[in-house]
Amino acid sequence: MIPSLEVKIGNLTFKNPVLTASGTFGYGLEYSQFVDLNLLGGVVVKGLSLRPKQGNPPPRIYETACGMINSIGLQNIGFEAFKNEKLPFLRKYKTNIIVNFFGENLDEYIEIAYLLDSLEDVHALEMNVSCPNKTTEWRKMGLEPELLRKAVKEVRAVTKKTLIVKLSPQVTDIALMAKICEDEGADAVSLINTIPAMVIDIKTRKSMLGTPTGGLSGPAIKPIALRAVWETVQAVKIPVIGIGGIVSAEDALQFLIVGAKAIQIGTANFINPRATVEIIEGIKQFLIEENIKDINELIGSFIQ
Repeated sequence: MIPSLEVKIGNLTFKNPVLTASGTFGYGLEYSQFVDLNLLGGVVVKGLSLRPKQGNPPPRIYETACGMINSIGLQNIGFEAFKNEKLPFLRKYKTNIIVNFFGENLDEYIEIAYLLDSLEDVHALEMNVSCPNKTTEWRKMGLEPELLRKAVKEVRAVTKKTLIVKLSPQVTDIALMAKICEDEGADAVSLINTIPAMVIDIKTRKSMLGTPTGGLSGPAIKPIALRAVWETVQAVKIPVIGIGGIVSAEDALQFLIVGAKAIQIGTANFINPRATVEIIEGIKQFLIEENIKDINELIGSFIQ
């Protein structure tokens, strides 16, 4: 018997709990020659702003012993180009399309959320308040509880779509930040974003990146992310989406067992473009081997 992998987040049903992480899967087109997007639970597209962004100066990527540091700086094509050039391609697929979005200030957050709400083929919004490579005022939204509360409340007021808030690990109590999102009407939270990090060229004594610091992702941060998801799941009733260093089905299963309703695959996409579909198949095989008929029986089954 084929087990059910279906999960629900907000008012959406996902055929399985495996999504792509923003910034690692482009706008779907880039990976479509490797992966049948119809197989994915959802595609989270690259962070989107009202107007195009150039991002940070190169070099923007550095591979570490067990992960990657990036300093992309949220380069993107802007709302209009996404609507006219990327969304027509994505709407051909039977998967949930989730747009990760941000603004330079709260007014821009509200405006782009309002515009995205009008796009029929966008199924959910992921509000990014946690990119470590941005230095503008909005980054504080992910770090200061009352700013986060105000931001989520005002964005919630302009969209009826499923609203996910992507949280920063740079806080003392990430579960508290998740609870604030829940209180202000978010349908789910996703965590964690990358962790600020740096790497130095000892000859030049300069950063290996175009900026002094970047965001660390990959297997190095998985144990940190797993702990954060576990703590958050216990603090909120809304779904938690786990992100951080997931490269295998076993990694994904750990997040589901501690209570994540879904997971996002990020850095692994750069190593293996088929990581997402291989993880879906691995989860399915595990459920068959364990005689679990519905993935929701596994979610939150952690035993202390």
